[in-house]
Amino acid sequence: MHGEREFSNGSKISSRKGNSMGLVESGKMPKPLTKLLNMSRRYSMWVYQWGLACCAIEMGAAFASPRYDVMRLGVIPLPASPRQADFLVVSGTVTDKMAPAVRRLWEQMPDPKYVISMGSCANCGGPYWDSYSVTKGVDQVVPVDVYVPGCPPRPEALLEGIVLLQERIMNEDMAERWKGDPIVVE
Repeated sequence: MHGEREFSNGSKISSRKGNSMGLVESGKMPKPLTKLLNMSRRYSMWVYQWGLACCAIEMGAAFASPRYDVMRLGVIPLPASPRQADFLVVSGTVTDKMAPAVRRLWEQMPDPKYVISMGSCANCGGPYWDSYSVTKGVDQVVPVDVYVPGCPPRPEALLEGIVLLQERIMNEDMAERWKGDPIVVE
């Protein structure tokens, strides 16, 4: 009985490593609960803005302008740090010198985390693809979920990318996403 605890009603819990206690960890998420949780995550997304070049002007227009109101989509465009953000928008030219900083900030974001690559420079290097100092796409640094093409893309294109990301989140199976060994903090 090492590591087990029995309660007065006869139920037992185990404190051994590897046993799952919650619905998500056990992989037995009911469909209505999954749908409810996905809908709540879909309409309450905090964005971390990483504007590196001219695409940042278009991103700023999409997030700050009353014409393109992203709050109606459930996107909150003003977290103070990456530790509060749900998804990252990388817009502009990512240089080899900037790539470690993008990776570090992405690693500071809590799971589940998503990335939108905005503009030709962030997608594939853009017109600077043959430069010695330009990363050939932010997907070489962090995994990208949605690509928004254009040079620079219009704010409407970024809003469409956000809607595509929200559809992906809505159809996500949380039990599949969180399967695996538990994270042990020592």
